[in-house]
Amino acid sequence: MAGALPTPPAETRVAPPDMPGMQGLLTIVVGVVVVAALYVGRDIFIPVVLAILLSFVLAPLVALLRRFRIPRVPAVVLTVLFAISLMAAVSGVIGLQVAQLAQDVPRYQATILTKVDHLREATLGRVNELIRSVGRQIEQATNEPPAATTPSETGETTPPPLPVQVKERPATPFEIAQSVLGPVVHPLATAGIVLIVAIFILLQREDLRDRMIRLFGSQDLHRTTVAMDDAARRLSRYFLTQLALNTVFGIVIGIGLWAIGVPSPILWGVFAGLMRFVPYVGALVSAVFPIALAAAVDPSGWTMALWTVALFAVTEPLMGHVIEPMVYGHSTGLSPFAVIISAIFWTWLWGPIGLLLSTPFTVVLVVLGRHVERLEFLDVLFGDRPALTPVESFYQRMLAGDSDEALEHAELLLKERPLSAYYDEVALKGLQLAANDATRGVLTKPQLETIRGAIADLVEDLDDHQDIEPSSDPSGGAPVAPPRREQEVGAEPPLDVQAPDPERLPPEWRHEGAILCIAGRGTLDEGAAAMLAQLLRKHGLGARVVPHEAVSRDHIRRLDTTGVAMVCISYLEISGSPAHLRYLLRRLRQKLPKAPLLVGLWPREDAILTDASLRSQVGADHYVVTLREALRVCLEAAEAAAAAANPEELAPEPRKELEAAI
Repeated sequence: MAGALPTPPAETRVAPPDMPGMQGLLTIVVGVVVVAALYVGRDIFIPVVLAILLSFVLAPLVALLRRFRIPRVPAVVLTVLFAISLMAAVSGVIGLQVAQLAQDVPRYQATILTKVDHLREATLGRVNELIRSVGRQIEQATNEPPAATTPSETGETTPPPLPVQVKERPATPFEIAQSVLGPVVHPLATAGIVLIVAIFILLQREDLRDRMIRLFGSQDLHRTTVAMDDAARRLSRYFLTQLALNTVFGIVIGIGLWAIGVPSPILWGVFAGLMRFVPYVGALVSAVFPIALAAAVDPSGWTMALWTVALFAVTEPLMGHVIEPMVYGHSTGLSPFAVIISAIFWTWLWGPIGLLLSTPFTVVLVVLGRHVERLEFLDVLFGDRPALTPVESFYQRMLAGDSDEALEHAELLLKERPLSAYYDEVALKGLQLAANDATRGVLTKPQLETIRGAIADLVEDLDDHQDIEPSSDPSGGAPVAPPRREQEVGAEPPLDVQAPDPERLPPEWRHEGAILCIAGRGTLDEGAAAMLAQLLRKHGLGARVVPHEAVSRDHIRRLDTTGVAMVCISYLEISGSPAHLRYLLRRLRQKLPKAPLLVGLWPREDAILTDASLRSQVGADHYVVTLREALRVCLEAAEAAAAAANPEELAPEPRKELEAAI
């Protein structure tokens, strides 16, 4: 029957997934080999990686000295000497503070013993007494009396066993030196290797960069150069910013502990600043020692310990949740999930050094994922950008029937764009994805009904949003920018379509049903027609939506067209020769000979939009590809009708205002 709904698609026509190919298996094998090599060769890789990261920290200072026309070698030497002096000064301060604390401990011995005794009596004393009592009872129940020498069958007694004592040989001088110097020599040797490698990297930075480009990306110099520059810029900015913030954190903690009266505040301030390089747990660990010391040395009770707890409880959240997001922004580009997973992985692989290096390593991986196509999964897993575009997120929420999440996502995007732009750039494109899947037969009938219901709920929920630019909101509130991937909508240039004064519109264009919004033959076309009708009503024009069945051959005679001034037809998908559209327009011409006919073909690539002869055969008055263009055409038609009815009331100045608004 002409005009009837198409047959619902089958349950599925999607081919089953293929087995993983050799390329995927090869990628897995390479990944396993790389991880094994990093684990086995950690003694070699750790100094080299530390040297590379140190070069990223010192490179801005070298570049600053080069700006003053200092040659590269003296600039590198001065920078390294400055870094060594700074580290030696910090080490000296820590050593002096530790020595002073060790000298002051005897003064606090009485207070410490008193606090320990009180704690033991209050908690541990009773527990220990209970444990000892239970232990004595178990010992009495299980121990047997000592066995005496028993006479043998011949009447002789068995002598007791002889005690055996094992004595170790005295250690040689070489073994003593090895046990004492070994823990000291290894870190010093590692530090020396790191320093030497960092110097060579700073001296030959450009040459090393060119060699890396030649090795990994000579076929695409632009992409490789952009990737390396992006990684270097992010790492340098991350390290310098983190160093500055952690230094400020240590200074604040040191001043606060000095004001509270905790011994050796400089030591604990330096310790807090250094430990904050460890993700998540570093600040907590740095708080344990000063809190314990404050509790031990406070003769008046627990006041000093409580003030120390309050100091860390206020300073760390303020630094981590307020100051750092303002300073960092999106400089690293990592998600919280990536930071946690990378910390666990690199700690397992390289121990404490891996924990310190986990965030820089993940930054490099994310940068590679953004610039290397085969490594894009790294950006998806660890990057801070949403995995789905706004259009894909919209379709996913519609497919799941989650109207609440769809509304939340829409309100987030509406903070920076008008309602008509959201419908054009997100909602319509999301419905086109659904229409394409329906054409391919991968959507079942229940899924199509779920999408129809969800889009109807969304349009109804957005009925109270005005179609204006957020910056022109009369409340004066500044729009809040959504996350970066939420901005990747591929929007057209902004078009703020403002309605003219409703009093200047003809009454016949303002009553309900003045513009007839007809849904196309597709199952989801009614959702697009509902969006257009809602936008028309927000701009002072009356509109109502009718399904496609209402304009079929059998039902168009009973269609109520009283007061219809214009007809708009919406199609999400129209392929092949649009004969049904031509016949529909012919029926509408017969029913409404004076009403302009507008066809909205939301897929821009359709042939009817590029073939002028095909458009002339179809016979519509207007063809549009966005809801905003449809809104513009309808407002122009209403304004033209008002001018024709009352040419003297529409002065040139209001006409210019209307054209500027459109």
